[in-house]
Order: sequence, then C-alpha cells, then structure tokens
Amino acid sequence: MLYVFGFERIGVAVSDIYFVDPNPDKGQEGAERGVRLEVRMIEQGRLRGSIYSARPIEVDQPIWRVDLLESVAGQPGSFDRTHHHPTFTGWEPGSRVFDRELSSDPLGWLAGKLTDLDGVLDRAGIDRDDVIAADVAELRASVPEILDSVDRLLTRVRKGELGQPPADEADSVRASWL
Repeated sequence: MLYVFGFERIGVAVSDIYFVDPNPDKGQEGAERGVRLEVRMIEQGRLRGSIYSARPIEVDQPIWRVDLLESVAGQPGSFDRTHHHPTFTGWEPGSRVFDRELSSDPLGWLAGKLTDLDGVLDRAGIDRDDVIAADVAELRASVPEILDSVDRLLTRVRKGELGQPPADEADSVRASWL
C-alpha cells in the first residue's frame, strides 16, 4: 500500500516493506518488515493533452528515509531494525543510522523530524526557496495525517496483512511502491 502526500515540490511517500539485506551488518541478518517513509522531491509534468487532461506527477528524487522495521523473527513492536538515512547520494541512501529514541518512540520521533523539516533538509543539503518554504509549512500542518497513515500501515503489517515476503523467493525486497 502506498500513501503520497504531495505539496508543490516536496512530498512524503509511505509504504509497507518486506526486506532482506543482501549484505547485512552483524546482528542485522534475516528478513525485516515494516513501514518506509521517504521525503522526496515532487515534479509536475506538462499537460499531455487539452487543458482538461490529467497532469503527470512524478514522485522523484529522495531526500530522507525512515525505515520503521522489525526483524521478522523478532518480537512484534520491538522496532529492533528501525533506522533512518539522513542523506542520499542521487538515488542511493547513506548508511543506516540507528537512534535509541527512534526505536523507543517511532511515531513521536518521526513527528519531531517532520515538524522540523528544515533541519532534515539542511542535513540533506537541500536549498530552499519560497516554494519549498511554503511546502515545509504545509507539510508541518499535515504531520498528524501523515502519522495516522504510518500508524495504520504498522497495524496492518503486525496483523500480517502487509509487509509480506515476495511471491518469488529470489527477490529480496517487496514494497508496494518504495
């Protein structure tokens, strides 16, 4: 399942995920599942028809990622694999950053980061203009709705409805969209 909150040039995408790291760090072996949230750039395309045609919208370049993951073999609610990626190089995330507060209160921690999106953008090296400043304010006002979608997805992952292994066991990632 995918939720997208789009503003003029900044967006938030939230999806369930099942993931097996092909090169895990020690203690990170085995399948993980949970919810992935990414702050991304949004690109609006040109109309491809009349003035009544639908406008293409691209959920584009990633800026920041939070993976609210748990080991499949572990205790539900442990958030034992929960981490974030404060930076990206192109489409590739930087290293996993584990934060005790993130694992102990994922939704509270996430609310704090989304409310302080300026800090997230600073760490990611994103320049701001008036449009992005307006997006930051609109996103901040939408934090309760974004957190509600994250919470709903986490509940469905724990119930076994989402975050399931791929049908083809050769795949190592199954995410609805991200």
